[in-house]
Amino acid sequence: MRADDFSLHSLIGPETAVHPAFVFDGTPVSRAEFSLKVEQTATWLAALGIGKGDVVAVWLVNRVEWIALLFAAARLGVVIAAVNTRYRSAEVVHLLKLSGAKLLVLEPAFRTIDFAAILADIATTDVPALRQLAVLGADAIPAHWPYVRFDAFEKSYPVVPPAPEDVELPVLLYTTSGTTKGPKLVAHSQRTLATHAASVAKALKLDPRKHSLLAMLPFCGTFGMTGLLACLAAGVTVHVLDAFEAASALAILSKHKITHSFGSDEMFRRTLALTDAPRPFPHLELFGFAAFQPGWRELAAAAEARGVPLYGLYGSSEVQALFSIGRASDGFADRIEGGGWPMSPRANVRVRDTETGALAADGVSGEIEISAPSCFLGYFNNPEATRDALTADGFFRTGDIGRLRGDGSFVYETRAGDAMRLGGFLVAPGEIEDELKSCTGVADAQVVAVDLKGQARCVAFVIPAREPQQATPQQDALTAQLRERLAGYKIPARIYVVDAFPVTDSANGVKIQRAQLRAMALEWIAAE
Repeated sequence: MRADDFSLHSLIGPETAVHPAFVFDGTPVSRAEFSLKVEQTATWLAALGIGKGDVVAVWLVNRVEWIALLFAAARLGVVIAAVNTRYRSAEVVHLLKLSGAKLLVLEPAFRTIDFAAILADIATTDVPALRQLAVLGADAIPAHWPYVRFDAFEKSYPVVPPAPEDVELPVLLYTTSGTTKGPKLVAHSQRTLATHAASVAKALKLDPRKHSLLAMLPFCGTFGMTGLLACLAAGVTVHVLDAFEAASALAILSKHKITHSFGSDEMFRRTLALTDAPRPFPHLELFGFAAFQPGWRELAAAAEARGVPLYGLYGSSEVQALFSIGRASDGFADRIEGGGWPMSPRANVRVRDTETGALAADGVSGEIEISAPSCFLGYFNNPEATRDALTADGFFRTGDIGRLRGDGSFVYETRAGDAMRLGGFLVAPGEIEDELKSCTGVADAQVVAVDLKGQARCVAFVIPAREPQQATPQQDALTAQLRERLAGYKIPARIYVVDAFPVTDSANGVKIQRAQLRAMALEWIAAE
């Protein structure tokens, strides 16, 4: 195959494509119009002195400019660093310094996000590589920042002579979700992006005559970007939300007879809550979801009863989102689990026993390792972290715990940091959490592992049900109920009643801070 077959540009013009390619806020953008915007953006970047190897940071919500910048960057050999719109000053500084970005493209404000105010807390000396900003719309940037307007679609710039594209070079940087350290930058090339997009399109049998996508995840993350690129590769129209809002999602799903969408469990929960129709989306074929919140199995069952099929997914910035998915032929319980079947027939998934270091047999839990065409190039400007993330034979160490099913599919169980080794066994917190949630008086539960006198034990936090006349659950009663259903080593050493769990916002939804729960458990036990 030619190198061009693996370029981002190759995704724009499949012969079977329908028009428009995108619909942004009700405005259609045809493939020809998008190609023109890409060329306009490339000439604009070149006029600013941005060329091969330079990094441009993009801090935008879902706009056509975002995608045009990515494809224009590919045209010039430029690298795009995706900036999460939820980031604040310290996180933005970290990303800009780590990437060495010369240009930051942003909008001054969007809804409740005041990008200009965040920039006011950043000194130019904090990010010495950054030369200037490019601003969409009104000029409202702090005075100490040099900036230009993003006017690529309004003004003509000198045409950039065509040049051969190197599809193996970095073109897009995603951020990982850091905890105690700042996030790393995950580098992908045109080849890794384009080949995975084509694999997803083929695996899902996307047909431009039948299908359409609601894109409601942010483009700054692989979860939002991958679905969009796959549908572009398939020639399927993509309806884009600039940022998720349940009412807007419901309106587009209904009005445009959307067949596919990808999102978090919380997004689908909020959208379904706005309609009481017994079958709200008769044209829907697939909601692919990642489970971030407790109660996702109950959500999937309730959605199934209303004719809304949910499919479990697996992915990461390193192997890209939609790496794998459940199949319609799977039983319901298997189909909704994270994991499923790899999109690419060339992907290899194996599981390694975390105790012995040997490869695990089917059905045995261990760390998931992946080799696939969708795998990242490495961590940008961080060769040591890249080496640590790969095995000697080139498999990516995911840091996730799961097991092989023996039929070509696999199950994601938990993050390695969340998995608990209790009584000599790996235990997923969700197993104990589900049992707690089935107990009388419990609305929600979270379980973490702690070290108690040298022994690994689990500690549970429960939120009580708010129903009238419902008594607050007590530890002794809950423990007694759990002992009837779980092995002794899975019984929590403590069960604490709380009003809410500590959470943090991310690009894909609200996530529970399990590290904070562990700290709370140790503090409260020590106080006893």
